[in-house]
Order: sequence, then structure tokens, then C-alpha cells
Amino acid sequence: MNDFKMGINLWSQGGTWQEIIDAAKSVDELGYDHLWAWDHVKAIVGDPHQPIFEGWTTITAWAMATKNVRVGLMVGANTFRNPGLVAKIVTTLDHVSNGRAILGLGGAWFELEHEEFGIDFGTGFGQRLDWLDESVSAIRALTSGETVTSPAGGHYALNGATINPLPVQKRLPVMIGGTGRKKTLRTVAKYADIWNAQGLPSEVREHDAVLRQHCEAVGRDEREIERSSNLWFVVRDSEAVARRDWASYMERNRAPLEKSLEPSRPVFGSPETIAERLLEYCDVGFTTALVEVPAPYDHETIQRLAKEVRPLVEKKA
Repeated sequence: MNDFKMGINLWSQGGTWQEIIDAAKSVDELGYDHLWAWDHVKAIVGDPHQPIFEGWTTITAWAMATKNVRVGLMVGANTFRNPGLVAKIVTTLDHVSNGRAILGLGGAWFELEHEEFGIDFGTGFGQRLDWLDESVSAIRALTSGETVTSPAGGHYALNGATINPLPVQKRLPVMIGGTGRKKTLRTVAKYADIWNAQGLPSEVREHDAVLRQHCEAVGRDEREIERSSNLWFVVRDSEAVARRDWASYMERNRAPLEKSLEPSRPVFGSPETIAERLLEYCDVGFTTALVEVPAPYDHETIQRLAKEVRPLVEKKA
């Protein structure tokens, strides 16, 4: 399968900086397509007050420490920053990385960090998704060299805004995460180059059908949008060893083990087991796999996904 891609999302909580930068270098050296970090100021799995690194700073450091892998946030919290500032930040990252930046954005969901840091959380998720749509529209225009003035009655107040320089990439890739049927997927249809969804293959296929309807409504060719799935894997020769090691990672991240076991993830086991699950996603059109890896960063899984699992998927697809 020529269009199959793999990326790693290194949890930015619970690890030391040396651990996270070493893992990022390994991801790049192993030939992964993407490298992602969270955009949170409080930890989101387990104890929220454990150590966590800030997202944009982290991926900019990664851009300096890597050579080939694309870097981005999974996904940027739209509430945290003015869209004009985000356009400047991601453009700078694109220059630092020599054209390897991806702009990930989502509506934001973690109320605690907004309360602690005094960030406007809005009246509800629907309002935050309206803000997201307005923000992505502005950033897309700004990074394309347009002058932007916010619409009357909008959330933002850009007034003849422009940015200089423009990104290295002629069209800066935008990823939007989420599966909200009415608003999120409509924003994906209008602006996204990559869509990231979580769930079982049958679930993401159902959401994909809704996205196709939105694409038709806004006049977008749905084939222009890359589908990616957000996954948790532990690759070992036996499921029992994989489960044991996952339990140790959850202990490191101060997270109850039972809360980390979801219907769609994690998947434990051999390269063949993991490849079969990935092929199920490929069969429903989700050909980009983005695998989350918690601290202290499972180097065996990172290596075996690249060296053993990926060839199996590409051979069978």
C-alpha cells in the first residue's frame, strides 16, 4: 500500500525531557511519517498535576532535533491562542523544520486547565466549535497570504491582519481532530487536509459517511482529505507481556489501569495481531495510523511497529 502512513504521538506528560527528546530522535531515524505531541498544560491521563511539557515549544525543539519526520500537535487547543498568533507560530515552525509542520487544531475539552489558567472555556462545546471554525478559516487565509478581517459578530477581532513570511509549504497542512457530526465534521470538510478520528473501524467508517455528506454540501472533493486513526498499541511476542508492560506505563503516568482500557484501544500482542487491526482501518479508508506512546516511551513498540508491523500492512493491503 503506497499511501499507508504511520506516526507516533509521544505523551508529553510523565516523562523527562531527555526521555522525550531521545524518543523523538528514534521516531525520525526509524522513518516514521509523523511525530505528534499533545497541546495541554495539565496532564490528561491520570493525575492532572503531574509533569507535562508545553506543546508548541516541544514540537519546535523536535523540529531542530530531527531531519525528516513531520511534526504537529495532536491537536492544538483552539481556545488557548488567538488565530493570528497561531498562524505566526506555525509558520515559524515550518521554517524551523524546513517545511515539515502540520497544524493540528481542535475545539478543546479539558475544563480544568482552562479554569486554572484563566482561559475562556465558552458556554459549551458547541460554542467552542464555532470558535474553531472561525479560527481555522482565518489561519488558512493568513498562511495563504491573504489579508484577514474578522466577520462582524465573530469571536475574534482581526483587523486587516497579514503575516510575513509565509510558510515554506505552499499549502500548510491542517489536521482537525474530532467526530462531532454537525460542526466538527463540517469544519473538516471545509478546511482540513487531514482528519483524525478515534474509535473502532466500524465507528470511524460511520463518521466518515457523515463527513462525505458535509463534503458534498460544501463542494469539497472528499478524496482530498487524508483519514487518520488515533491508536494505542503495545507490540510484544505475547499478549500477557504486553499487558504487563502497559500496566507499568500507567503506573508511571499515575493513571488507574482500568480507566486506560477502552473498547477500541489499547491493542496488545504480536506484530501480526497489530497488523491485522491496522488493516481493518485501512479497509475503511483510514490509511494513516497515529500511535500514542506514554512515558517512559516504549522503544520496543516504536521499533517493532516500524520494522515488523509496517511491512506486514504494506504487503497485505
